[in-house]
Amino acid sequence: MRNPFSTMLNLVLGPISHDIGIDLGTANTLVSIRGRGIVIDEPTVVAIDKNSYKTLAIGEEAKKMVGRTPASVVAVRPLRDGVISDAETTKRMLQYFIRQAHTRSWYMRPRPRVVIGIPSAATEVEKRAVRQAAYESGAREAFTIEEPLAAAIGCNLPVTEAGGTMCVDIGGGTAEAAIISLGEMVVSSSTNAAGDAMDEAIIAYLREQHGLIVGVRSAETLKINAGSAIPLPEEFTEEVRGREIASGLPRSIPISTNELRVALSPVVTDIVSMVQTTLQQAPPQLIADLMIQGIALVGGGAQLRGLDQRLSAGTKFDVFVAQEPLRAVAQGCAMALAEADTLKLISSRDSLRKLPE
Repeated sequence: MRNPFSTMLNLVLGPISHDIGIDLGTANTLVSIRGRGIVIDEPTVVAIDKNSYKTLAIGEEAKKMVGRTPASVVAVRPLRDGVISDAETTKRMLQYFIRQAHTRSWYMRPRPRVVIGIPSAATEVEKRAVRQAAYESGAREAFTIEEPLAAAIGCNLPVTEAGGTMCVDIGGGTAEAAIISLGEMVVSSSTNAAGDAMDEAIIAYLREQHGLIVGVRSAETLKINAGSAIPLPEEFTEEVRGREIASGLPRSIPISTNELRVALSPVVTDIVSMVQTTLQQAPPQLIADLMIQGIALVGGGAQLRGLDQRLSAGTKFDVFVAQEPLRAVAQGCAMALAEADTLKLISSRDSLRKLPE
């Protein structure tokens, strides 16, 4: 029997969607509800008590604990290189995010359909692990979709047309490039040279060149505030604090944008090479289409200053940063649920749509 309250809401607000799109990233997890946009954007981190294995915090609260916890508490990132490395912790995190998504939307909590973005290089075993975690988190149906394809949908690119569309997604654990036609990825490549690798490169540079030890969060902040892929019109310096190797005491030093560019250069070069490899494998006719369409750049790494220009110089194609690069994958996952043709495509590729109870 239809719930009279839901019927009334449908009359006032239009049909209510419970369907969820999830960008399950190595660094951040975003949840989008179809028709309502992004409702959750939090770090993919879970704080666990090692003695009782009890979950203490998830998301932003857990990230604050990184590097600041006692020996009995560990802050875990349950995904490595974009795929599940800790299934039980991932399930707890998904349960929390799905519950929070509907709590924040103030209507009764259903069992939603879920589309989850995964790396294009994920194996069938890894895809199954993601779907299993979604089902055990309360999903009625669970589908997986390659992140570059989801990002292209989220950018409103013509992915279902008979023409070439290209998207480069630079996340935390992986950077991926894919050329898409008729709703399918024709060619794709990936590399671990992504956001986390940039942070590690900064940490290594400061240690080797300045004898300074800094944490991941400090490196990430430095990358966001002063990182670049090309020379800037006006170079500047950013202060960084850490522990001096020689004395073991706290120290603060200025780091120039030029130095950071040197530190990041190997990672940026790997990303450019990965995109070039993808283009070299593409059919000639799709290359002709891309000369008109250009290449969309999404993900957190897309915000690195001048990366679009560096990619454009390295590929000879127009490269543009999406309007909302961080949200493109999650929005595309939710939009895929609304587009019958796209959902049919991704569901047919999932060799196991419905897992046994």
